[in-house]
Amino acid sequence: MKKISAKKKVFLGIIIILLVLIYNGSYTDISADDLKKEYANEHSKFIEINGMQVHYRDEGKGFPVVLVHGTASSLHTWNDWTIALSKNFRVIRMDLPAFGLTGPNANADYSIEGYTQFLHQFLLKIKLDKFYLAGNSLGGNIAWNYTAEYPEQIEKLILVDASGLPTNKPQPAIFKMAKTPVLNSLFLYVTPKFFIRKNMEQVYADKTKITDALITRYHKMALRVGNRQAFIDRAKVDFKLGEKANLAKLKSIQIPTLLIWGAKDTWIPLDNGKRMNNILPNSRLVVLENSGHVPMEENPMESLAILNTFLND
Repeated sequence: MKKISAKKKVFLGIIIILLVLIYNGSYTDISADDLKKEYANEHSKFIEINGMQVHYRDEGKGFPVVLVHGTASSLHTWNDWTIALSKNFRVIRMDLPAFGLTGPNANADYSIEGYTQFLHQFLLKIKLDKFYLAGNSLGGNIAWNYTAEYPEQIEKLILVDASGLPTNKPQPAIFKMAKTPVLNSLFLYVTPKFFIRKNMEQVYADKTKITDALITRYHKMALRVGNRQAFIDRAKVDFKLGEKANLAKLKSIQIPTLLIWGAKDTWIPLDNGKRMNNILPNSRLVVLENSGHVPMEENPMESLAILNTFLND
């Protein structure tokens, strides 16, 4: 009789655990309409782009600031920034395709080129032609690519722990799982809250700031109809910056650029911020010693002070 290898035992153990979770209670999809009741508000609007009902918010008056969130997040990640900024600026933020209330893209195009064109279509629809642009993580990648394509529209660029350069380290576990056959199929039916908490603990430097309400919001957004499959499709797209043409894009950005980086970011380490600062011709890097991957969410007042200095300079 053949012995089962240790690796196979671990794999079978994972399958058994997941099957038990399914048996004890499936994590069914939540409709967009049900989520709107809880996570849309009086500032929420919906606009059709490529067949999607894109959720966005447009608040305050003044010079526009556009905020773009990262992978598996939503426009809510900018809540604290928006409360403060909307006193002096017009603040516009949206749920990107695959995430939040917007949900999946019908053509499943989650490439940077696809996201950049989505942002361009969105801004055309709301008739915005001059603005400050900020993005976190994936949103930062989209923001600097958009700026390279449409430099005449951006007055200032803000990149918060932005992706776009190789991290020279293994991908986070959530992305590995999304790329692994069988596990990614089970993810479509089982997305326990503790899994969301584990990922939040990776992106926050201070675990005590991770509240139940925060985990619940991320969890429910993940369960939005179509979002789990969209996350798998998005995770399969590798955003690698190895081509000279892509590096040339970063080097071409001449507008004033602020880089805000969490010193304790384990997903996109500070070294990436330093390298990006060296590539960009007109940039300044500010490091937040007590922040992880999402400083605008984890330490909003500290990161806002840096942002306001930059915008008012």
